[in-house]
Amino acid sequence: MAIGRNGFFICNQFVLLIFTGEMMKALAVIFSLFSLLSFGQYDQMARNAFISSNIDPAFEYWNISKPTLTFHSSFKPYLSSTFANANDSAIPFKFYGFKNFFLSKTFNEKPEKRNWYNVQVHPILDAEVGYDGLAKRPLTDFVGGTHLKININNDFTFAGTIVGGKTFLPFYMDTILSNQKIIPSYGQAYGNNKTGYSFMDYTGYVSYSPNNNKIFNFQLGRDKHFIGDGYRSLLLSDNAPAYPFFRINTNIWRIQYNVWYAWMYDVTNANGFQKNFQNKFAAFHYLSYNVTKEFNVGLFENIVFRGTDSNQVRGFEVNYLNPIIFFRPQEFAVGSPDNAFIGLNLNYKLFNRLKLYGQLGLDEFYLKEIRARKGWWGNKQGWQLGAKYINAFDVKGLSLQAEYNQVRPYTYSHGVVEQNYAHYGVPLAHPFGANFKEYLGFLSYRKNNWELNFQGMYAIIGKDSLNGKSNLGQNIFLSYTTRPYEYGHKTTQGIKTNIIQSTLKFTYYLVPKMNMRIEVGYIQRSESNALGYILQSPFVYLGIKTSFWNRYRDL
Repeated sequence: MAIGRNGFFICNQFVLLIFTGEMMKALAVIFSLFSLLSFGQYDQMARNAFISSNIDPAFEYWNISKPTLTFHSSFKPYLSSTFANANDSAIPFKFYGFKNFFLSKTFNEKPEKRNWYNVQVHPILDAEVGYDGLAKRPLTDFVGGTHLKININNDFTFAGTIVGGKTFLPFYMDTILSNQKIIPSYGQAYGNNKTGYSFMDYTGYVSYSPNNNKIFNFQLGRDKHFIGDGYRSLLLSDNAPAYPFFRINTNIWRIQYNVWYAWMYDVTNANGFQKNFQNKFAAFHYLSYNVTKEFNVGLFENIVFRGTDSNQVRGFEVNYLNPIIFFRPQEFAVGSPDNAFIGLNLNYKLFNRLKLYGQLGLDEFYLKEIRARKGWWGNKQGWQLGAKYINAFDVKGLSLQAEYNQVRPYTYSHGVVEQNYAHYGVPLAHPFGANFKEYLGFLSYRKNNWELNFQGMYAIIGKDSLNGKSNLGQNIFLSYTTRPYEYGHKTTQGIKTNIIQSTLKFTYYLVPKMNMRIEVGYIQRSESNALGYILQSPFVYLGIKTSFWNRYRDL
């Protein structure tokens, strides 16, 4: 199986080796060998923390209870130099440590030696069995692979992850993904839900912080980014597949500034064939400022533009390489109607227990039309409000979270579909696209090696007509030029669809330092709409996992 056009540093021979029958034996040997080796005592400045709901709670506990002027919680992945002073004194449970040298070995580690290096290996095994109560059939999910990280002299890091496997999806997820056969966490899938979806994916990066400094970091790789303090992001989430990127991270005083450039794909009319993928590119700026230890303000801007299509070969627009200038003036300067998007992220910490956060995303902003309150189609905005409460009611390890998200019709869409705010057929922000309201609630209690989680979600989505003849703003893969009228648009217009989903999960961490855990979960999903459609979809599962990424089951 070939990786495809978006691969650029993993050879196919190595990929095939991962999936041989000897993989399990190799992982066992690696685990036994590296767990016995000595650990280096150096602080790597250039490595990224994993974006994972199993690891992020530790950062939240540390950041909320002991806020600093140098850590910026709203941009992920976190760079190790920004949390070099992190400690676990405020964290009431075992976790994958900030400075984790488990399964690693440091060579040439005498203090006077300059050319030393550290190698860290993590076997990845996600094995899950479940039962779909609606389809009345057992389901299996298997993901295998490995993560390798090499650190040299604190200032250089290479990291690579490669995974693959086969999955059978619950009915409600299969109905969403079956058309394009794209699994958001992994990308392209092959097969169907009767025989199982096979997939393969990889991420990785090369990171360099010159002379071991904490000011500049440069990265080149293929991975994801997340902007925000909530469960969802209306600016940029990790829901879409990974993409190639080049990023510059700058930390000066209370300011962190990230600029990165990405190569993405539009697969709207590809019918699953990679030769039909259309190139698209994106440039991002994110400026984060810690006004005080408790209050942070973040400014976001992005522009998406086409690369190749049937009529032209454009390539990357070099005018967008400017790391400082605002995109909208630059867009008009080059005479191209590309897709610009701006946003605001705020968070405020109180009493070392509570974090309030919010986002505002603007796809278009005309104050005259907003004041007119006539529902102009071009009022394309989204906003988020949320709160996190740690050690709630003086119970160590108890966390509560509430979040509300709302996005108006046609947000993230574009007149030219290839320039919408999406990658590989998946929205880059919220997985529902646009034209929705969403309420989220979370309860988590974690003590020592075990954790109990409850997640509730209620969403009202205004979907387009089933025959595809009506574009009322929910599907961002439709051109907004096909809108039926100019005024009178309201959030959740169209076929009003209600989704209620509850998830109860128990997790026991067998080896917290490698994120090895046993999960038992129950998902109950209910979906109904104004046309009388009703779906009840229960799903129960049991798995053993070591993965380091988020896999969303509430699409």
